[in-house]
Amino acid sequence: MPNMPNPLQIIADRWQPSARFVRQAALTSVVMAVIIVVTGGAVRLTQSGLGCPTWPTCTDQSLTPTPAMGINGVIEFSNRMLTYVLCAVVGVVIIAARARAPWRHSLTRLGWAQFWVVMGNAVVGGVTVLTGLNPYIVSAHFLLSTALLTVAVLTWQRSCEGDDEPRDLVARPVRELSRVLVAATLLLIVVGTVVTGAGKHAGDASAGVRRIPLDWHEITQLHVDFVYIVIGLTVALWFTLRAVQAPEGPRRRVVELFAVLMLQGVVGYVQYFNDSPEVVVGVHMLGSCLVWIAALRVALSLRERGEAAAVPAPAAPVTDADAGQPAATSSR
Repeated sequence: MPNMPNPLQIIADRWQPSARFVRQAALTSVVMAVIIVVTGGAVRLTQSGLGCPTWPTCTDQSLTPTPAMGINGVIEFSNRMLTYVLCAVVGVVIIAARARAPWRHSLTRLGWAQFWVVMGNAVVGGVTVLTGLNPYIVSAHFLLSTALLTVAVLTWQRSCEGDDEPRDLVARPVRELSRVLVAATLLLIVVGTVVTGAGKHAGDASAGVRRIPLDWHEITQLHVDFVYIVIGLTVALWFTLRAVQAPEGPRRRVVELFAVLMLQGVVGYVQYFNDSPEVVVGVHMLGSCLVWIAALRVALSLRERGEAAAVPAPAAPVTDADAGQPAATSSR
């Protein structure tokens, strides 16, 4: 029995996307990863977490929300539908990466990694509903979204560079400092999810929704402490890059991270001193995504892989006249 043709290979045989198209598709997946975090936050902040009380259907009898469920059902169901949009975008990334010539296996693998993280997080989202918004599952749901954002940023970065072996632009101690910065930023985000899990925004108005049993003010103070640590590491890295005369690109990325941290800090203080209004908390969630993207870009800017390979030019067709001509010889 002959082997079934690979659909991705069939597409690659008939379509050659440009490098710009692949980069734009990868960037769109980053944007969608941010949108899914922000809209998930909107579900929580509008008390719509149990707008659809079951999963994978909205109710036991209906796939979609019923009129009796009101706006909360619409918000929760709309967020579920965005997962399909995200899957479509990731699918375009996978197809474009596979069809691009020459085939870059690493880029295709990153696209598939995005797909499986989306699928896994969809299941965790369902478990979140089925467990009545268990705060630990909700936190895991957010952290998996952060994992998706991480892979999306890596895919975007790889789409903009070649496949050469990574070449360091700075010495190893400087790279280690950038890794400490990324690790501290990740801990900042993890503690932030605990702050949310212990706070007042449970995601649903019912009294039965559990919260993480920690003092909200104390865990918020820990979160602030990590903010200062990340800011300190960012400033230290900037001075270090200047001292070693690093290229302009890495220094610019550090400045971008510092600017995002400052804006996020302002939003955080406004949130804290105004009893966490819903709109400000939503902006803070958006800011956490931007901080993480900026931190990753700092670390990735400290090495290079060369330029992305261009699509090979198609061979000129051989005509009957050319076939009958003898090869030209040099006149030397």
